[in-house]
Amino acid sequence: MKIKENTKKNTDQKAKVGKKFFPTILRFFRVSWLKIWNSNPPGLGLLIFGLLVAVIMTIPIIYVIWQSLFAGQERWMRLLDQRIPELLWNTLSLTFVVTVSTLILGVSLAWIVVRTDIPGKKIWRWLLAVPLTIPPYVGAVTYIIVFGRSGWARELWQNTPFIVNTFGDYEFNIYSFWGVTFVLTMFTYPYVYLIASASLRKMNRNFEEAAYSQGMTTFEVFYKVNLPLLRPAIGAGAILVSLYVLGDFGAIAMLRYVTFTAAIYFRRISFDTASASVLSLILIFITILILWIESKTRKRNKYYQTSNTYRKPLTLKLGNWKPFALVYVSLIFLLSALLPIIVLIYWSRIGISMGAIDSRFFGFAINSIKVSSIAAIVCMLFSMPIIYLKARYPSVITSVIDKLSYSGYALPGIIVALGFVFIFNNHLPIIYGTFYMVALAFVVRFLPQAMQAGESSLSQLSPRIDEAARSLGYPPWKVMLKVIFPNMLPGILAGGALVFVSSIKELPASLMLRPPGFDTLAVRVYFEAADSIYHMAAPPALLIVLVSIIPLHYMLKEY
Repeated sequence: MKIKENTKKNTDQKAKVGKKFFPTILRFFRVSWLKIWNSNPPGLGLLIFGLLVAVIMTIPIIYVIWQSLFAGQERWMRLLDQRIPELLWNTLSLTFVVTVSTLILGVSLAWIVVRTDIPGKKIWRWLLAVPLTIPPYVGAVTYIIVFGRSGWARELWQNTPFIVNTFGDYEFNIYSFWGVTFVLTMFTYPYVYLIASASLRKMNRNFEEAAYSQGMTTFEVFYKVNLPLLRPAIGAGAILVSLYVLGDFGAIAMLRYVTFTAAIYFRRISFDTASASVLSLILIFITILILWIESKTRKRNKYYQTSNTYRKPLTLKLGNWKPFALVYVSLIFLLSALLPIIVLIYWSRIGISMGAIDSRFFGFAINSIKVSSIAAIVCMLFSMPIIYLKARYPSVITSVIDKLSYSGYALPGIIVALGFVFIFNNHLPIIYGTFYMVALAFVVRFLPQAMQAGESSLSQLSPRIDEAARSLGYPPWKVMLKVIFPNMLPGILAGGALVFVSSIKELPASLMLRPPGFDTLAVRVYFEAADSIYHMAAPPALLIVLVSIIPLHYMLKEY
């Protein structure tokens, strides 16, 4: 009996402890949860959807890293001994030289257009941004036609006795390091130009006048006042250009220069996926290192305009330098935009006369529109909950979701494509070999574009609108869909348009993931140009350029 009584007492005591313990734990988690969200947690469904999107964005990259870690010691050692040192030199040297070249071009052009009295300032502002609409692989095709071994420039050079007698034989080789550098510089400098232009327009005139009053020259004012204030813009432009060069495949492959992206692609098509994953891991490491260096530099060098009064910056008189400035901007526009477009129009006319615009061409266009439209719609749907969570429910969790959603944009498209090959081939074969896989890769690559456009639109809406809707009993998801979404629609649509255009231009993901017989415009440009069938490559290339002009107005408005 005593044993039974003791057992009953112990059971009662445990029950009492349990009744006190579990509510305490639940209370602790509840308090911690509310603390994370500053006593304003989002709806569970909205949060789960945001987390799901973030996980989808990171799975391909995590899978590539996982595959590379189990590639085997022998393969690692062979690549480290033979290929990786050469690829590191080719990739890093090209990235460095192109980045420095674009910084010089972009900042100088922005300074001339924004800060001087050059004639036609508004027109030049638009014209110098046009190269951004020409994908570098399309630009590479046009420069091969002009400067290649049997190109227009060589023919003109050899047929002009004065030039031959004065300068000797034509020696410029477009299939070289400097040829690749030239092409990538011409079509990536607008990244720096646009950001630097926006920064120059916001500079305060008071600082310059104070510097002039101290007896500084124009050059000293630029070096000691303007340049420090331009450093954030220069850093942002440099990071965009360097990441683009790291991930570029089309221009590099067409000009027969081998970097990590080209090596990854050729390893993949030779079915050596383990080596491709090893090379991808090295490229991921380089990308993360560049982002880390840029973030450290930005934190160390912060410059603020502290004056309470803002006055528009001075317009400098060019004087005798005006003809030189006009020649400079005209030459850059000629080489980066006018010449490539003239070449495309010339070969497109020949192609059209030879029947290039046929049912196959329209099939390529429809395929491009199909996958790009799906990607744009999915990006618009996915971006909404993420930017809403970030803006209205700031916390560590939403910050992590936001950063994970940007992971695909920060890494080369060829790595995202390789991750999809691993995932769908091994675990989701029902989708492998379909165009849906191409569209999903575009979503991972370009979701941040939709997010950026949506964020700028949401920032103009007061949080009081949300509070008013919540006071009427609307849950967070209903507030987002019925109140916020209609007001954000212009920004969301602008983001969708950017995703659509970027998807039509994307080459590596389309090339690696397309099902048999499913060619896009970008893929056909690559294959036709690789075979030197320029009259067939020019019409799809010209169509890509014309479609890419669509978001130019939006970009210029932003910058």
